[in-house]
Amino acid sequence: MSSLTDGDIERLRGAFDRHIDVGLHHGAQLAVYVDGELAVDFAGGTNAPDGEPTTSDQRHVIFSCTKPYVGVAVHQLVEEGELAYEDRLVDYWPEFADEGTQKAEITVEQVLSHTAGIPFGDLDGQPEKWTDWDAVVEAMEDIEPVFPPGEQPAYHTTNYGWLTGELVNRVTGSPVRDVVAERVFEPLGMDDTSIGIGEDGDPDEVATLAGFEEFDRCRDPGEGLGVPASDSAAQFNDPALQRAVIPAANGISTARDMARFYGCLANGGTLDGVELLSEETVEYAAEVHAETESDGTLSRPARYGLGVWVGGLPNDMFGTVSTDSAFGHAGLGSNFGWADPELNVGFAYVTNGIREESYEQVARVNAMTDAVRLVVK
Repeated sequence: MSSLTDGDIERLRGAFDRHIDVGLHHGAQLAVYVDGELAVDFAGGTNAPDGEPTTSDQRHVIFSCTKPYVGVAVHQLVEEGELAYEDRLVDYWPEFADEGTQKAEITVEQVLSHTAGIPFGDLDGQPEKWTDWDAVVEAMEDIEPVFPPGEQPAYHTTNYGWLTGELVNRVTGSPVRDVVAERVFEPLGMDDTSIGIGEDGDPDEVATLAGFEEFDRCRDPGEGLGVPASDSAAQFNDPALQRAVIPAANGISTARDMARFYGCLANGGTLDGVELLSEETVEYAAEVHAETESDGTLSRPARYGLGVWVGGLPNDMFGTVSTDSAFGHAGLGSNFGWADPELNVGFAYVTNGIREESYEQVARVNAMTDAVRLVVK
């Protein structure tokens, strides 16, 4: 069994505080589950550039760390026989594509593994439509493949959420926001987590994002989404976007809730008597289903499970020397969560500072990941 001593926790706290002291972000949270128990729950800094002290209860925008939550709902529907990974989306969503077309052959597994071939389109540059679910569904029905389905891994930045979200809507007959809350957040006791804050939510309860300028480096690696951090911060500080349903990008949560989610998956899919997924499904989802030396969106190496990233690459955030026993997901330049079943550890690092995602965010998260891996025994 893995464990942490009081001395280990004190050393972790020092590493965590150092990031805030040197200005890597204004505020942050770090939470770690070990063998199904909450072992670390840190918070520090401020919830805005000139804000109030960050607490463990402070909710943050977690960007693409939202994706695995929706993915788990899809896996649950597969376990219940409502879906199969090899099923075509068009079988549940007839308007998605015309029969006989390349697009009509897109499967559930391809969407979950970012190989559906429709990673980006006009909707990416139209955030004013993201608050209108009917508009995004129509955009997904109109979009044409950029790559042949099943061939080129390419990160579906927001399209992943529109596709899985509408699939869940069609299969269950209920809005994806409600389905994920009822199937994932509520059973697991993730009381501070939701997809968006909802129409009645208070944006003042969400930490304010700050976009940091890039550090000077020898060269620009030419990777990532290419969106300036300040633009992303302004966009997702917008109350309208925070109230919307964006299943790939606008989850609102805490590190404690995220670590609980990954602690459950690291523990075989069950925590405190709640079975989120079977152990077999967790193992299957965490296998490498797609791998590339140059992702069609991010222009860097990538390894995809089903709804999660898989470790083992030098550019990921599962540790400076990454291990393929870990799986999880990042959120745009600011957040990361992972599970490692071999250690039975669930990790979540949440910040309100968006940094360049190809090196600066990777280095920041890897420093915390390495620290946890060094002290877990």
